[in-house]
Amino acid sequence: MTLAAALIAVLAATAGCGLVSSSGTFHSAQLPDGSKPLDGAKLVVTSKSFTEGVLLGKITATYLSAAGADVSDLTGAPGSASSRQAQLNGDADILWEYTGTGWVNYHNQTETIADPQVLWQRVHDIEKNDYNLEWMAPANFNDTYAFAAASGTAKRLGVKSLSEVAKLPVADRTFCVDDEFFSRSDGFLPMLEKYGIPYGNPTGVPQSNVTRMDAGVVYTSTAKSAPCNFGMVYTTDGRIKNLDLTVLTDDKKYFLPYSGTAVVRGEIIEKYPVLRELLGNISSKLTDELMQELNGRVDIKGEDPSDVAYEWLVSAGLVK
Repeated sequence: MTLAAALIAVLAATAGCGLVSSSGTFHSAQLPDGSKPLDGAKLVVTSKSFTEGVLLGKITATYLSAAGADVSDLTGAPGSASSRQAQLNGDADILWEYTGTGWVNYHNQTETIADPQVLWQRVHDIEKNDYNLEWMAPANFNDTYAFAAASGTAKRLGVKSLSEVAKLPVADRTFCVDDEFFSRSDGFLPMLEKYGIPYGNPTGVPQSNVTRMDAGVVYTSTAKSAPCNFGMVYTTDGRIKNLDLTVLTDDKKYFLPYSGTAVVRGEIIEKYPVLRELLGNISSKLTDELMQELNGRVDIKGEDPSDVAYEWLVSAGLVK
């Protein structure tokens, strides 16, 4: 059994969990002008299993099918390794990735590169030279770590950036984080050092000012400003908008960019160079705010990713 077939079996078995829609399902559509620049092409689109990954996969599968391709949908592969390995093995052709993931997880780099374009170029070059994977131009969204506060709290405290948080009275510097982020080498403690408010220091951030909890609870706790004024979030999470949270600017550029990028196998992009334009049509329209909205429709409203993907493509004028 090929890895692609194995993924189909796994996804079929897990489709009933309700976290993602069934594998292989996306809406039929056409390009607005009725053209089929990918007529005759056979493409396999995969994705990671979390909401945003599935949404990006469904958007891509729907759009490329509308462009005439015969698309096999392997969205929702469990774990980063499954989808990437499928692509490395040649069992999948297109996968949305993140520059930070490529840099840290796949290539074990420790240097923090704050400029999103520079980081993309570095990852692009490694992937092209070593793996014959082509990272398309990055989209305009960055799914990275950040800190947020309830909008009312941010206004009351007068903070819009992490540097302004560092200037608050010690009693107001209260944080909610999950265990992983607390212990990461590029996580919470080095971030506090970067902003001059070291952990465990009575004039920085005393231990009693930090509450460690499940990542999902961080959002609701931050929205209530109890037990913390500031909580760790992911910048494209739908709960930011739903809970009216204000994301604070990382003005010292501590967090590594995680720009969303469509990755295509080299053989496929050589055979179908029009994919650069088609995938660019998608990525040029994706922003943090849009991804928050689309993710929220799935995670909060319970809509099916296939429906959300199709309806957005229609609203963006990319399909009919």
